[in-house]
Amino acid sequence: MTRAEVIRRNNISFQGDGEQVLLLSHGFGCDQNMFRFLTPAFKKQYRIILFDHVGCGKSDLDAYHFEKYENLRGYAQDIIDICEVLQLKDVIFIGHLVSAVIGVLAFNLRPYHFSKMVLICPSPKYTNENEYHGGFEAQDLEELMEVMENNYEGWASFLAPVVMKNEDKPLLVKELEESFKSIDPLITQNFARATFFSDNRNDLKKLTIPTLILQCQEDSIAPNNVGHYVHKQIKGSTLLEMKATGHCPHMTHPEETIAAIQSFLS
Repeated sequence: MTRAEVIRRNNISFQGDGEQVLLLSHGFGCDQNMFRFLTPAFKKQYRIILFDHVGCGKSDLDAYHFEKYENLRGYAQDIIDICEVLQLKDVIFIGHLVSAVIGVLAFNLRPYHFSKMVLICPSPKYTNENEYHGGFEAQDLEELMEVMENNYEGWASFLAPVVMKNEDKPLLVKELEESFKSIDPLITQNFARATFFSDNRNDLKKLTIPTLILQCQEDSIAPNNVGHYVHKQIKGSTLLEMKATGHCPHMTHPEETIAAIQSFLS
């Protein structure tokens, strides 16, 4: 694909004046605007690149193919495309939620594009299996998928406050709910299944660059033990257990999130 095609496909936008690249990758059901509380703190020192996953935000919906995106590797390939057409190297990748895993997969495909990673509330596997506790039983997630199919607005209204958590910030909860609803229901269901039924535990060990793992308190989507698991699997990684609660600290607790990232990058 050409540079123009990739930029249009992923609605890529640019901020900042620095040479070092920060590539910010949003989570499931979100878009690049969710990083708006973080970017001002990094504009002077870094070149910030934001984008929307295909099917989300203002991406090119004509570029969405269900077979490609039924697996997270389709999204990882898009990140590689972005790095290659923009000729990026030594990228600092910041990924939230499922994008944390997508970033790991992108590194495993083309490690030479990346120098550091920040994984915000990562989870390599959401379902419980034997000694591994991802936070959900498979049946619970199948029921969630059924609700998504039969009561789409009800599903968004239920999940948004669970993800955002901070009841004292209702506008953020509402924003996330509206973001969920704005995406085509079939695309959302496909992305949800690719996210919540994936198992990328074995991919973590291949990540060999400096990595910061941000773990929140009272995170119902990626509980504390998952953050510790990810930390153990990624050799030399740094785990920071934040005071922030919920699953979106870059929105609910931007100051703490900014300070954590700046400390890691300094």
